[in-house]
Amino acid sequence: MTGAKNRINELDFLRGLAIILMIYFHLIYDLREFYDYPFVYSEGINYYVGKCSALLFITLTGISCSFSRSNIKRGLRILLYAFLITFVTYWLFPESYINFGILHFLGVSILLHMYFKKIQPLALFLLGTLTIIVGIIFAKIQVTTGFLFPLGLLTSVYSSLDYYPLFPYFGFFLYGIAFKKVLYPYNQSLIAYPLKNNFISKLGRHSLFIYLVHQPLLLGILYILHSLK
Repeated sequence: MTGAKNRINELDFLRGLAIILMIYFHLIYDLREFYDYPFVYSEGINYYVGKCSALLFITLTGISCSFSRSNIKRGLRILLYAFLITFVTYWLFPESYINFGILHFLGVSILLHMYFKKIQPLALFLLGTLTIIVGIIFAKIQVTTGFLFPLGLLTSVYSSLDYYPLFPYFGFFLYGIAFKKVLYPYNQSLIAYPLKNNFISKLGRHSLFIYLVHQPLLLGILYILHSLK
């Protein structure tokens, strides 16, 4: 994203909305997994809330990359945080630690952006759709090697708390690059109404920080509340 004065405020608003959906989904997950509340997150409305949050993040990141001139630095920084999450979850949950979650995916996608940024929008949409179709096919295939998980090809014993492979999800990132070219050719906001000072947009401007801290905070708050019972 560009500097503060040139930010596209509706993107911050949408990113903030994705943050709210994500926090809701993880709250449902935590209550079910750690406190045995009778919530379902693997199907139904809660599943789609979580999935919509992730797809919105991915598409918005594809849009935002085209505004930024420091994508290599940004991608490497996100990957650093991703590997930190891998280390922590391996320590806490060695059977299902996160080895290619949403941050791993976003870091790699941002680094790959340079190879796709000059492609025309229609070609990006077609390539994105093909990527999604390939991902759907890959999800039905089992492999014997354990090193293809970043591509969406899994063994029968693969397990992870969070998993966003390049196929199919890079397709939504490519959609984001295309949307930027179509909707923001002059890097100007589409909405005249000033969105930048509302609460949701402020969340969106700090989405990475919130992503990193929200789960420890949620678990801490839930632990305290249940300890008071």
